[in-house]
Amino acid sequence: MNIAIIGAGSIGLLFASYLSRTFSINLYTRSAEQAAEINQNGLLLLKETKITKSHITAFPISKWTGSENFTIITVKQYQLLEILDRIDHSIDKPESLLFIQNGMGHLKFLVELKVNNIFVGSVEHGANRLNAYTVSHNGNGPINAAVYKGKPKKLHDFAERITSDFKLTLKPDYYEMLLKKLIANAVINPLTAILQIKNGELLENPFYYSLVKNLFNEISSILDLKNPDGYFLNIVNICEKTADNRSSMLKDVESGGRTEVDAILGYILDEADRKGKKAVLVESYYLLLKGKEARLGGA
Repeated sequence: MNIAIIGAGSIGLLFASYLSRTFSINLYTRSAEQAAEINQNGLLLLKETKITKSHITAFPISKWTGSENFTIITVKQYQLLEILDRIDHSIDKPESLLFIQNGMGHLKFLVELKVNNIFVGSVEHGANRLNAYTVSHNGNGPINAAVYKGKPKKLHDFAERITSDFKLTLKPDYYEMLLKKLIANAVINPLTAILQIKNGELLENPFYYSLVKNLFNEISSILDLKNPDGYFLNIVNICEKTADNRSSMLKDVESGGRTEVDAILGYILDEADRKGKKAVLVESYYLLLKGKEARLGGA
């Protein structure tokens, strides 16, 4: 099975490193310079004190035609429209796409996409791109995927052939799977990015922990969660397992880049507006992060 991975950030490089042990991988990057560096140096995976080198083929995204058997799209949500436009205008449509983005804002873009099999996923591994061809694997977590549209066989075949310790778990309900990840992202990412702290400090500092509870309670009310305790426990578990990690949103703020706040808090604000509910805390954190983007030039 020939696999395309679109996006060479931390998650794209992590996927490419592990999946190259089983599959033939074509990695598509935003720049020709990064593709050249990967082809020249190989792909380096740092885990604890061990470095593993993979030899894969990298191309700039302009070279992607959708000819591979299975395509995994790991770009951030705000970069997705460019990829979807490329798919819409391609002569030969890709057969199977797996979208891995934070939040749920990208779902509205998938409705009209003319592809036979569309899958969505969530990743809770900790990863950090150190340079154009090196990724640090900072913590293990589940990788989940579910069918958004089409037949599940391609997803099953892909999952069953993964022989490394980078397993993918199939879920029966894509909405519930993404909702669980959305809620965790909506609490952990904005707070860590604004407070500029590691994930574990949200639990260790009693004042920060109060912010966690207050923000979660508002989100729970907006989304009409049926089992709020279970969702809150998931947030706590993630903070404990990734205590020393810096969230992706914090890293975006630190680098002066654009965040995924529109895909995460923006989605919840849209839900609040649709239901006529107040979202005082969600809107406040959303505006704070958009203000940081504007101030740092990432908007």
